[in-house]
Amino acid sequence: MKKISICVISFFILFLFSFMSLIFGLKFLILDFLLIIEWELISLNSSSVVMSLLFDWMSLLFMSFVLFISSMVIFYSNEYMNGDLNINRFIMLVLMFVFSMMLLIISPNLISILLGWDGLGLVSYCLVIYYQNIKSYNAGMITALMNRVGDVMLLIAISWMLNFGSWNYYYYMDLMQKDSIMMYISLLVMIAAMTKSAQIPFSSWLPAAMAAPTPVSALVHSSTLVTAGVFLLIRFNLVLSSWMNMYLLLIGVLTMFMAGLGANFEFDLKKIIALSTLSQLGLMMSILALGNFKLAFFHLLTHAMFKALLFMCAGCIIHNMKDVQDIRYMGNLMVHMPLTCISMNISNLALCGMPFLAGFYSKDLILEVVSLSNLNIFMYLLFFLSTGLTVCYSFRLCYYSVTGDFNFYSLHSLNDEGWIMLKSMMMMLFFVVISGSMLLWLIFPSPIIICLPLWMKMMALFVSIMGGWMGYEISKFYVSWNSKTLILFNMSYFLGYMWFLPNISTFFMNYFPLMLSFKLFKNFDQGWNELLGGQGIYMNLKKNSILFQFFQNNSMKIYLILMIFWLIILLMLFLI
Repeated sequence: MKKISICVISFFILFLFSFMSLIFGLKFLILDFLLIIEWELISLNSSSVVMSLLFDWMSLLFMSFVLFISSMVIFYSNEYMNGDLNINRFIMLVLMFVFSMMLLIISPNLISILLGWDGLGLVSYCLVIYYQNIKSYNAGMITALMNRVGDVMLLIAISWMLNFGSWNYYYYMDLMQKDSIMMYISLLVMIAAMTKSAQIPFSSWLPAAMAAPTPVSALVHSSTLVTAGVFLLIRFNLVLSSWMNMYLLLIGVLTMFMAGLGANFEFDLKKIIALSTLSQLGLMMSILALGNFKLAFFHLLTHAMFKALLFMCAGCIIHNMKDVQDIRYMGNLMVHMPLTCISMNISNLALCGMPFLAGFYSKDLILEVVSLSNLNIFMYLLFFLSTGLTVCYSFRLCYYSVTGDFNFYSLHSLNDEGWIMLKSMMMMLFFVVISGSMLLWLIFPSPIIICLPLWMKMMALFVSIMGGWMGYEISKFYVSWNSKTLILFNMSYFLGYMWFLPNISTFFMNYFPLMLSFKLFKNFDQGWNELLGGQGIYMNLKKNSILFQFFQNNSMKIYLILMIFWLIILLMLFLI
């Protein structure tokens, strides 16, 4: 009898829980119902340790989406990680990851949020270093250490909440709004969310974390790890003060712009998609800062769907290309892998905001709300420029990989025969097409009509078309042409290297402390410390002991010489 694999069992369990979450989420949404379950773990001398769980439509819908994507990713891993000897360990790590995310989603308590938060950080480190090489180790270290900043912020927030009587922040929202001292908690939570959602200046870990296996990337960078920060801020949206919102808006828009620029200069398939995630996180953060937390949540859910599918397609291509990730080696994949390319193009179009796909409903609504908002022209232009850049890098990716000439080994055969991977991708594709409209009708039951001037209404469409055209134009290349990126090498290096953020977070952290410690070592340990410390004392004692030993060995001679000296001195004194 054939043994049932852990992948299949995990897939069925997660899928079942996802369906149940969806049903309950819809019921809670319709009834506008909220359920808080408190479980007393221990009670000692009138002080009790209570575990609280918060179930409302938001947490249940988000859980449903996370569990659905996780089930598809695990089903996909069954084939993608087929040759791996440690596949059971891999699946266990993924399940631990999903469990940590669940804990974070349903916690109204800062302690249990920290447990889920730290669980995500720890398991993501284990998954990033899964392929054990030096690049993975470095990527894992930068991921873990940057997320530690957020953990520390949460720990400080926990200690600050001792001013109340409990760590259940949900009960103190009104008090936090009125009490200016309690503003510090929301500030600490905001910084924690910025580290987890990789906003500037903590952005460099997100592309580095692409060293993880592709199924992990599909899960981590679509619906779990990076969205944890956004979700936490959605929960805390009431207590963010106006200056915090302005700061968050600036950071979000700049992150979005920086990631959009960076993706246009990147050649690694997975890093392009990672930078695209970073851009969308910036969009979620900025619309959240404008006060529309429901819109941010809506985009978070739709983005999770098409981004997971995009990563799955990328994994399928990398798998078929014998682990090559450089898009310059691809080309004409449409002929060899039609189903994968169809899925990839549809998810790409959803990302660009193609009408009636998932991304359109949330993205177009966000841009129209931005047009309505009381913003300055700088922010407004950055919003729309970033939207144009999204379409630009998406078209560039399609140009390099799907069309053109095949640039890989001449005897290499590609095919679309990974049926397990294709099944999970087709299931995701169905939701990429329908989830946007479905969620719009559910979350915003009354129709939203936004009245704007014609040019403002057409602005999103205009920048998208311009971005697509620019993406096509800058990607066209022939051997005889001069590459524009090489002529403007310094500029393209700066833009493609995420405005030197990886340098700042690695070389700045490594080079200066190491150089400082080297100088200290040379000047102190091997310098003054040598002279005044152990070595110096040892040399002095050695010299003195040699001198005394000399005196002791030649005592008769020295005694007579000293006697004569003494007599001469006495005589001189007598004569004077």
